Amino acid sequence: MASVNHNQFTGGIGGAARAAAAIVSKITHAAGHKNMQQLIQLRWLAVFGQVVTISVATLVFDVQLPLPAMLSVLVCLAAFNIASTLRWQEYLAVSNAELLLALLVDVASLTAQLYLSGGTTNPFVFLYLLQVILGAVLLDKWATWLIVAVTAACLAGLAMFSTPLTLPLDHGRGIASLYVQGMLLCFLLDAALLVVFTSRIMQNLHTSAGKLADLRQRAAEEEHIVRMGLLASGAAHELGTPLATLAVILGDWRRMPEFSRNPDLLEEIALMQTQLQRCKSIVSGILLSAGETRGESSEPTTINAFLSELAEEWRASRPVKSFEFDNHIEHDIGVVSDSTLKQMICNVLDNALEASPDWLRMQARVNGDTLELQVTDAGPGFAPAMLSQFGKPYQSSKGRPGGGLGLFLVVNVARMLGGAVTAGNRAEGGASVHLTLPLSAIALVEESNNDN
Repeated sequence: MASVNHNQFTGGIGGAARAAAAIVSKITHAAGHKNMQQLIQLRWLAVFGQVVTISVATLVFDVQLPLPAMLSVLVCLAAFNIASTLRWQEYLAVSNAELLLALLVDVASLTAQLYLSGGTTNPFVFLYLLQVILGAVLLDKWATWLIVAVTAACLAGLAMFSTPLTLPLDHGRGIASLYVQGMLLCFLLDAALLVVFTSRIMQNLHTSAGKLADLRQRAAEEEHIVRMGLLASGAAHELGTPLATLAVILGDWRRMPEFSRNPDLLEEIALMQTQLQRCKSIVSGILLSAGETRGESSEPTTINAFLSELAEEWRASRPVKSFEFDNHIEHDIGVVSDSTLKQMICNVLDNALEASPDWLRMQARVNGDTLELQVTDAGPGFAPAMLSQFGKPYQSSKGRPGGGLGLFLVVNVARMLGGAVTAGNRAEGGASVHLTLPLSAIALVEESNNDN
């Protein structure tokens, strides 16, 4: 049988908390994965640079180097990088320990090449600084100090055990000195690589920090919704009794001779009863959204029937002069007629009505698996400051306490359903609010009942 998927509406806040924790983990994993990719790219540059340096040193400057051993180190480094590429090709979490291991492999490879090519007399010994600075950017504090200790130990070991490079230490020649040229080249490599890769890594960290800040803002807004929901639920309970009393009194008045003989008074009583019924519907919707029912419940319907009934009810209960409803949905589908969804759409229409009491339009269409609703009006439009803060609480031009909460609730309800709300100003004047919802969030769920 068809069952109403109401939990998608009433359980949004609790589900949002679980989703928030998952998003935090995903953001952290994304930053670590991008940083590991940067190290892999840097390692390929190191392999290429070492090949070029060894070739130039032996072929151009006739420096005697143990080529078989040095090429073996390069092959091992390239093999490790290929394995790293395959390992981190998928979107996997990267821990601090794994980043530390990658940097230690780079330090070990650099140490082996320096040991084979002169140790501390090799001008490229200052490449150790590159590993230290990358560690300071990427790793936790203890891991960074471990990199410092390891590189210092490697440098001391090279000074004690390596064979000096047979280069003339002719510093008096200035830039013409081969050793000075090597130091200059090493400095340029250090500086260029640090600028490029540290900038990329910092950009990854800033992006992650920005996403986390947005997530914290979203959590604060949803906590605000919870508090508002509790207050609204309590107020709805308190309003139930006086509304019922007013309904009885108006019914009695309608039958009293003093009113029944006066058509004008009867018309005003009818209007009061209509507005009273609207208040009762709002109270029922608040309690239903809070997980409590007053006899009403979500019902299975179709998308066209749901939107048509909503448009007719809204038109009949609001003082709108001209309201156009353009339904462009060709293929009808089964959905849930839920109070929360209805209130969300009515909230958008109510805001448009306040800005444009003479005319407004709602258009509906299905684009793939998404329901799209667009509400346009002929009012003054949104101020630029309001558009930049659209959907934030208390952002309103109405100049009254509590203004702006309607669209705030609309944006957050749509977000909890997997949709989105955007706003803009029309070129011909007026404002436009575009609401998108995945059909899966409001569709009926077919369940089979097995009698066992």
